[in-house]
Amino acid sequence: MSGSRSDAVHYSPRRHAVRAQRQGRARYLLSLLAVTVSFGLVALTLAQPRMPAVAVTGDPPRPHHGQTVALSAVTVDTVTRDGFSVTKRQPPRVAAVPWQGVPRAAAPDPGTAQAIAYRMLQARGMGADQYSCLVALWNHESHWNVYAGNPVSGAYGIPQALPGSKMASAGPNWQSDATTQITWGLGYISGRYGTPCAALAHWQASNWY
Repeated sequence: MSGSRSDAVHYSPRRHAVRAQRQGRARYLLSLLAVTVSFGLVALTLAQPRMPAVAVTGDPPRPHHGQTVALSAVTVDTVTRDGFSVTKRQPPRVAAVPWQGVPRAAAPDPGTAQAIAYRMLQARGMGADQYSCLVALWNHESHWNVYAGNPVSGAYGIPQALPGSKMASAGPNWQSDATTQITWGLGYISGRYGTPCAALAHWQASNWY
């Protein structure tokens, strides 16, 4: 009898059900914890800032001793450091608008004011493109008339100097001499805009230069 009671207690369905319930509850808690940790890791990953991808291609080739690195079109300075000479460059002054939109001017007739201007531009190292821009600019301003005057502003001559007496710095006969007026006009353009095409670009944008 005692052995039968002991076996009955050991295999009690009630105790077995309680044990199974506890085991199921433990597995549920472990699963819930795993899910919580997983969500936490995902949220942490999304919250971290991403670093930009960088392509690594190895060290760039080193210049040889005395090598010059060209950066642009016109040399303005040379710097020597750590045995290397680096030449700084900057582009030349260029017209702000493409001069190709300006009709190419015909060759000037000898003895005219335009012929004088053409020779002066050639002496400054400028070609047909800058001459075409100058012709267009001063056609608008004065039609190349040495006596052209603006009664409102007081501008005078081929380049329409304002006032006209400014051209006296190029010669005493500024009121009637084309060479004097053109000399002053090209000097003004060179100092303020660099080239006739740049001056024309400003005129096109503002209706004055």
